[in-house]
Amino acid sequence: MWIFRRKRKQVLDRVISSSQPNLCCSVPASGDGDANKPTLSHLVLSHQKSSSLGSACFQSLVVGEEERELRKNASDSTIDTPEPSNVEAPVPKPGMYQLDIVLKKGNNLAVRDRGGTSDPYVKFKMGGKEVFRSRTIHKNLNPVWDEKVSLLVDSLCEPLYIKVFDYDFGLQDDFMGSAYLYLASLELGRVHDVTLDLKDPQQPEHNLGTLQLAVTLSPKEGDFQEASMLFRRTWKRSIKQQPHQSLRLSELHRKAQLWRGIVSISLIEGHNLMPMDANGLSDPYVKFRLGHQKYKSKTMTKTLNPQWREQFDFHLYDEHGGVVDITVWDKDAGKRDDFIGRCQVDLSLLSKEQTHKLELPLEEGKGRLVLLVTLTASAAVSISDLSANVLDDPHEREVILKRYSLLRSFHNLKDVGMVQVKVIRAEGLMAADVTGKSDPFCVVELSNDRLQTHTVYKNLNPEWNKVFTFNVKDIHSVLEVTVYDEDRDRSADFLGKVAIPLLSIRNGEQKSYGLKNKALTGPTKGVIYLEMDVIFNAVKAGLRTLTPVEQKYMEEEPRVCKQLLQQNFLRVKRCIMFLINIGSYVNSCFEWESPKRSVSAFLLFVLGVWNFQLYMIPLFLLLLLVWNYIRVVLGRDSRHGEVQEMEDMFEDDDEELDKEDKDSERKGFIDKLYAIQDVCISVQNALDEVASYGERIKNTFNWTVPFLSCLAIVVLSIGTVVIYFIPLRYIVLIWGVNKFTKKLRDPYNIDNNELLDFLSRVPSDVQVVQYQELKQDPGQSPNKRKKNTPG
Repeated sequence: MWIFRRKRKQVLDRVISSSQPNLCCSVPASGDGDANKPTLSHLVLSHQKSSSLGSACFQSLVVGEEERELRKNASDSTIDTPEPSNVEAPVPKPGMYQLDIVLKKGNNLAVRDRGGTSDPYVKFKMGGKEVFRSRTIHKNLNPVWDEKVSLLVDSLCEPLYIKVFDYDFGLQDDFMGSAYLYLASLELGRVHDVTLDLKDPQQPEHNLGTLQLAVTLSPKEGDFQEASMLFRRTWKRSIKQQPHQSLRLSELHRKAQLWRGIVSISLIEGHNLMPMDANGLSDPYVKFRLGHQKYKSKTMTKTLNPQWREQFDFHLYDEHGGVVDITVWDKDAGKRDDFIGRCQVDLSLLSKEQTHKLELPLEEGKGRLVLLVTLTASAAVSISDLSANVLDDPHEREVILKRYSLLRSFHNLKDVGMVQVKVIRAEGLMAADVTGKSDPFCVVELSNDRLQTHTVYKNLNPEWNKVFTFNVKDIHSVLEVTVYDEDRDRSADFLGKVAIPLLSIRNGEQKSYGLKNKALTGPTKGVIYLEMDVIFNAVKAGLRTLTPVEQKYMEEEPRVCKQLLQQNFLRVKRCIMFLINIGSYVNSCFEWESPKRSVSAFLLFVLGVWNFQLYMIPLFLLLLLVWNYIRVVLGRDSRHGEVQEMEDMFEDDDEELDKEDKDSERKGFIDKLYAIQDVCISVQNALDEVASYGERIKNTFNWTVPFLSCLAIVVLSIGTVVIYFIPLRYIVLIWGVNKFTKKLRDPYNIDNNELLDFLSRVPSDVQVVQYQELKQDPGQSPNKRKKNTPG
């Protein structure tokens, strides 16, 4: 045992004396010479003062050094080590903390504009990823922001990187200085007033001003440490205690949830907004922000009383709510948008499980906004280890199946189902670092829910073994799994991505998915192993299909792309050519090019017109669906040829797309021609919309998504029966009364078209290609494929 103590002291001395950049423990200075060297007692004292915040970083470093030292000298050591057990207990994860920051103001910031001022804004980065961006204060070197943000932190070893920029419209923003906030030195539960000196790493001697912050670090309730310890106690119990184990597992799953609730916001309308244009009107749109979450409404042109009628959701990370910042802007093409006004919603003042109608007057401007705000309980979104898998427990699985049974079809219609994703491992990933390795982590997204795994450093075949649980609000959502390479000094590098529609998931089947590029149109190196389970209520899913699709508020801004414009044009051309071919076929019957065909068409036309009834329209579409289903079953459908044609088109254009993207980023051409960009984007999106709906109608009858085709059969069957038994005049009358009285019955109803909402769930040909699995050669491993791939 004395040998073990001596080895431990040697390791500690070596760790202390080395200047490790990621050492998170603060060491007090004392005296000169050798007395200035930190000792073990100094570290213990510092560790106690920091309220155990740096212990996770320090212990992982020391234990790692000890393990390497003991492994190195295993042959010479006389330490008696216990025999390993058959089952290894799970290692506790790092704790989850909540970091609350109030960005107060800046003082004596750097001048970056010709007028002797700047337009400063602040970015917060953690782990190379942007987690917050403040609003821009124009023409001010002593800006006052007074903005609050709450962040979830799972490692105190990673400092918060703060950067200040000067906003330049149409140009690259100017750098105004940066600073680091080291989290391990903060005391838990205490408000710290922090003043950070801004520096330029290229010219550290220059003083670029200061930032004033108020920072509070607190442990997150039900954090991962508590969940891991709870699971460890559960794991130690005998497997015979099944009911008790189920209770513990359910409690663990509850504590692993990452947010506490959802705030649903409906932007209804605005009244008497301030005119900003020369014609006495405005083109208003609204921006919402809750912490790092943002949403931007559509623009209503030439009006002072806009009607938006949009709905979106934010996650609530704080049980007490938070403050939603709302700003109203006037859209100006080719120049900076005009500010109309701002307002705020304090969620802590609103009662939960109740819809609140709010009429908010605009500060710093004129007019008011009308909102509907609802706070609801948390959705089942969580992260856990494979050992804490809820669906593997028979009792918990039975409870979940009962929750989504047909008997509860009309209970909480928004809760359609749940999906569980096991991210197991990846193989043969792309080497993103100069060392020939990568630091991969995995991001799993479902609509606006986004979770990620830990990082496995210096590994091309990482194992994560994590379980992600999501609440399903729309069964037609697509699960996106993206692998990134972590870079400490810059944004993460993309390694690969897969997109999996929920309806294509086979429960309990572990599958390997070939990674694709960013556009999901071609392969890249590596495969990822996933196992998924989706449980949903078919009635709720069918009703949800007839409501608007949830919009993603983290989508990238569209930009002009010549190749994408050409692709969309070709897609529209294909749909138009299909209609032209049908017209040519009908015209050939009129021209009697084939007497037999013309006679048959004439008789069919006479009989059809003479005996026509309205129910024959849905009946004809119903027969068309059945006919195409028979062709699919018999293997005679033409979908594979169309998909192959789309794949060939994407393959030809991928290289040109990459080249064009690099050229556009280098030249900044788009930034200089905003007005032209807006026009081109509108044309590009219009072509995409027309092509998408044409392909979706075709794919509905081609049984591309069997659930939607079955749903279409149900609707068409009901339509056939209703129209057959009820006279048309009564149906039209009921429809007209409903349309005229809808506004009177519900003034705040969000208009929608059920048919378009249904078609929006049907994938277009582009999406069919994106969601299709890559075919793999079973006799060739990913590593061999990587070596054979030409560089």
